[in-house]
Amino acid sequence: MSLLKRLTLVRHAQADDQVPDRSDWERPLTKRGLRDAEEMARRLKSQRLKPDLILSSPAIRARETAEIFAKQLGANKAEKLQFADELYLADAKHLLNCIHALGSTHVHLLVVDHNAGVSEFADQLSQERCVEAMPTCAIFTAEFALKSWDELLPATGIHVDLDYPHRVA
Repeated sequence: MSLLKRLTLVRHAQADDQVPDRSDWERPLTKRGLRDAEEMARRLKSQRLKPDLILSSPAIRARETAEIFAKQLGANKAEKLQFADELYLADAKHLLNCIHALGSTHVHLLVVDHNAGVSEFADQLSQERCVEAMPTCAIFTAEFALKSWDELLPATGIHVDLDYPHRVA
């Protein structure tokens, strides 16, 4: 018997441009990025979508975005917010492998990651719509009929939604 699981993908919010004295890993969110992350986390909360686990790239810009979402969604306990080195600049294949490794415990998983991988992954997962690009701090969410995350396959996402800052309703 399959269950409905939800996957939410978040592209990290807007970050500072690369500067010579800082590595790509160390780029923090801009003021706009911080505001957008707060707003998008509030939008997700208003839909009563609360993840069992938030999994994030540990790069500063993704970490800051994940921490804002965790705080807003009441998921900021250590066991609900985890950082995985393999998510740093992961492509769609690596994102899928990372999710496959999670097993069946979590019903709603939220992943904060980087482009281009996160946009490619969202596009591959959606059965209902094309996701050409996710702007900074965009949220892709879909449901999947599966018992365990290791059953996740491309083109199986239903009830797909894509939201992003400054979206014209």
